[in-house]
Amino acid sequence: MRDLPSGTVTFLFTDIEGSTSLLNNLGDEYAAVLAEHRRILRSAFTKRGGVEVDTQGDAFFYAFTRAGDAVKAASEGQDALAEGPLRVRIGVHTGEPLVTDEGYVGLDVHRAARIAATAHGGQVVISQTTRDLLDSGIELRELGAHRLKDLVEPQRLYQLGFDEYPPLRSLNQTNLPIQLTPLIGREHEVEDLLTVLRRDDVRLLTLTGAGGTGKTRLALQVAAELVEEFEDGVFWVSLAWISDPELIVPTIAQTLGVREVPGESLPATLVTYIDEKRLLLLLDNFEQVLGAAPAVAEMLAACPMLELLVTSRECLHVSGEWEYPLQPLVEGDAVALFSERARAAQPDFKANAAVGAICRALDGLPLAIELAAARVKVLQLEQILARLEHRLELLTGGTRDSPERQRTLRATIGWSYDLLDEEEQSIFARLAVFVGGCTLAAAEQICMAELDTLHSLVDKSLLRQTEGGRFSMLETIREYATERLDESSRGDELRRRHVEHYLALAEDESDERTWLARLAAEHDNVRAALIFQRGEGEPALLLRFCRVLGPFWFLRGYWDEGRTWLEDALALAPEPTVMRGNALRELSSLEWHRDLERGRAAAEEAIAIFRALGDEDGLAGSLTSAGTFLSMSGATAEARVLFEEAAEVATRSGNRKNLSMALGNLGSVAFMEHDYEGACDFFEQVLEISRTIGHRYGTAVAISNLGMAAFQLGHYADALTRFQESLVVSRDIEYKEGLAYGIQFAGAAFAFLGDAARSARLMGYSEVLHEELASKLPSDEMEMRDTALAALRRQLGERLDTLFAEGQALAFEEAIEAALAEPRSRAT
Repeated sequence: MRDLPSGTVTFLFTDIEGSTSLLNNLGDEYAAVLAEHRRILRSAFTKRGGVEVDTQGDAFFYAFTRAGDAVKAASEGQDALAEGPLRVRIGVHTGEPLVTDEGYVGLDVHRAARIAATAHGGQVVISQTTRDLLDSGIELRELGAHRLKDLVEPQRLYQLGFDEYPPLRSLNQTNLPIQLTPLIGREHEVEDLLTVLRRDDVRLLTLTGAGGTGKTRLALQVAAELVEEFEDGVFWVSLAWISDPELIVPTIAQTLGVREVPGESLPATLVTYIDEKRLLLLLDNFEQVLGAAPAVAEMLAACPMLELLVTSRECLHVSGEWEYPLQPLVEGDAVALFSERARAAQPDFKANAAVGAICRALDGLPLAIELAAARVKVLQLEQILARLEHRLELLTGGTRDSPERQRTLRATIGWSYDLLDEEEQSIFARLAVFVGGCTLAAAEQICMAELDTLHSLVDKSLLRQTEGGRFSMLETIREYATERLDESSRGDELRRRHVEHYLALAEDESDERTWLARLAAEHDNVRAALIFQRGEGEPALLLRFCRVLGPFWFLRGYWDEGRTWLEDALALAPEPTVMRGNALRELSSLEWHRDLERGRAAAEEAIAIFRALGDEDGLAGSLTSAGTFLSMSGATAEARVLFEEAAEVATRSGNRKNLSMALGNLGSVAFMEHDYEGACDFFEQVLEISRTIGHRYGTAVAISNLGMAAFQLGHYADALTRFQESLVVSRDIEYKEGLAYGIQFAGAAFAFLGDAARSARLMGYSEVLHEELASKLPSDEMEMRDTALAALRRQLGERLDTLFAEGQALAFEEAIEAALAEPRSRAT
């Protein structure tokens, strides 16, 4: 990379005035004229020590160590171009930018570009900071203080020489308010909005979003960018303090300086004044005067050159309106905003990982982030994060010059709430019962919400609707809604209905794949239902809920969470019921990778309960669970006895799922005793039963077990095929442990099929999955892993470590794709 000046640097920006019209006039000659212009300026700038930072189209960006050299280079460049057809405008500004690998970073770069944009062809405009560094002999003309497009405080500007030019293209002819802080992030949104507003068929664009998303600040920035494109002005019309729709026309007229003509209505006078003027009006905070939407539509129809940019928490719903829903900040921009505002409050502020967590907890809402950042004066970042459980209490104390509703987050959301009618307020509060959103059916069943009311809340930016049709609230808004729900008399009733709804959903196990996907989508709601049931509900109902969730927790890898819930529920319901026995059996399955003794004890207690109650289905499953812990501890003979009894009981009761589990474990015992052919006989029976009854988990495990037997028999190609089949089923139901084993076993097979590099990467990635799950490899799986790694070490030598590390860095889909691929060289 070129050696850029650092420390105090003077920037010089250029571009050609009217380049588009010149291109049309000069035609094919334009390319030669442009090339000559580049040669002249490069010569003038480099002669004075300038370093070319960037060039785009007809524009240059140079950096100079000395301000005087930059100004002399600008003067000499203009002189050299004076006789030609091109008129170049130049801006010069001095600052102390940060130099990175990508170039210069900082507001001074943007300010220099803004200064150049104010100039006219042939003119050189200089900032105050540059002027203060120049010799007194340089002739400068003071142009006064000018507001630039970044909307911060006015900049005093100077012109090199005394030639006459039109007024600078600054914001002095508009009423856009000065902003004391720069806009952070939102670059993509600014470009989007500018693109839409520059379309010929768009004259009304409404920027919508929840309170605190930064609609006004973004709209002001966009309006500032468009000042040069509206020859009759860009004007900001604040509606924050207006609640009567009849006052909107007088407010617009007052902003434009229009007075009513005697004998003529004010709307008519306003239309006459605007007529065919090319104006952009920014109507800010329209949500409380939505009744004035027809008047706005009439004004647009009567004034063909007028354009409107509106900020509102709800659309105007008039013809020709374009809506741009503003989302919260992405995390990177949210962190940047927090850090910038925190440094303003505490100059020595240092960010750490807690900043990202704070921004996520605040949903990326700019207002919430700014209010939280102000707390760094009195709280550590970790303290702020801990207190965000009650964020509406913490996020107060906005600046005194902010509107009252923006000084606390509660007031901001309350402003929107107060605009709702009684039915909307009621449904808004009821929807707080959901955590992580809800389906339309759940909202209708639990909250008695009608579709029209839900859509109205979406329109008012208090509710969001995803592409999948779910409804959800930002957590900051949901906390406010929760307060309203708790104030009502129906909070507990709604939460009980919420529990009943999600218990019924969990108990509907008609299709394994659909059931798992549904519970995954509603996991936060399920957790909320469990929390309420543990604190306020019936212990037996909590135990029933936890029992039915056991397979979900097991398959999706929520082992610790499931153990905690089951232990709590079992402690609250000690009676020896069938439900307790089933819950103990689910608990034992979650202990397989955690605590063998506790898992076995839970299974044995379940056996005792089911024997006493004569429940054969529960008994068969519990015998299988207890036998599993025996086999895992090496007591295969004792385990076989329990598995054989489980198979007999399951056969007698006709429970084919329990039978498949018992047979599968008998196969595992044979496998552990190195009777791989015998093990395959059991695994084939399990596969047939599992496929017949539609048990995908059992299918995945049976296919994987057949692959392991083939591997041990040296049939590596067959083993790989089995592992890949199992991997597909595990991915289909998102069986986390099955995915980890499938990738690991496929990797082991590749090691013996002439594809050592793929094998090493897959083995590396499988380690990542096992670490995420905190799963312990049984002895057989550990033996296969070690055998494969030993073979890879022989084939790859030290390269194994590099490939293993590359595998650990793979993305999930990359690892799946690699595991399902054909080996480069098949061998048996």
